[in-house]
Amino acid sequence: MSVAVITFSAEGATIARKLVDQLPDSKMFLHSNIAGAWNAERFSRIFELIAVIFGEYSGLVFIGPCGVAVRSVAPHLAHKTQDPAVVVVDVMARWAVSLVSGHEGGANDLAITVGNILYAEPVISTTTEALKNLIVGIGCRRGTPSTNIVNAIQETLEHADLRLTQVRLLSSADIKSDEQGLLTAAKQLGIPLRFVSSEEIRNCGFEFQHSDFVEDKVSLPAVAEPCALLAGRRTRLIIRKKICDAVTIAVAKESSSSLE
Repeated sequence: MSVAVITFSAEGATIARKLVDQLPDSKMFLHSNIAGAWNAERFSRIFELIAVIFGEYSGLVFIGPCGVAVRSVAPHLAHKTQDPAVVVVDVMARWAVSLVSGHEGGANDLAITVGNILYAEPVISTTTEALKNLIVGIGCRRGTPSTNIVNAIQETLEHADLRLTQVRLLSSADIKSDEQGLLTAAKQLGIPLRFVSSEEIRNCGFEFQHSDFVEDKVSLPAVAEPCALLAGRRTRLIIRKKICDAVTIAVAKESSSSLE
């Protein structure tokens, strides 16, 4: 996916730089009022910029207000299967909002990717995704094959009479962000994979089972349980950690006061 990263402030420029450094085939666009030397294309009017680049990129990431993003892309929107994915990040990098072309256009996936890079919360409102309420936390040893991970997830869910279609996210620790078996397993299952920062895990206020083995190996109190709890909102563990083929699985359920 080719991605244009657009921002209007010095704070946003720092975030944009981090994204461009880690997003392949991406380019940074900075407002002309931002001081300093940046390896980026400058613009003075956002409406004029979007009119030029809207059809050139498959993804647009705005770092700034949602309102500006909405107004600037609105005149160019045609259909969710044709429009680029549009994601908005606030200048504190707290949120990565899937704004336009969520499912079909890839904005949901882009929001997850951006969230993983910035440790921001992906905000996805697509109804089919929002109704899913299970998060699977995963811990595994280096080099674990994707087949082992997929099997462990499926067996754990089946044993508890839960369905894969109920799973909104897979989750693991940031130290696993380059674990090929984990990345491949997520693609095979077609479920987004969210990484939780080690700092969040160490500061986690939820109750979970600590592991001396994990602490010794990766300097974390645990992986599967805290990641399942921290990747969502209003979560509670419904499956405590289970080990299958050297893969540790835990499952958390999100609740909504309007649904439960």
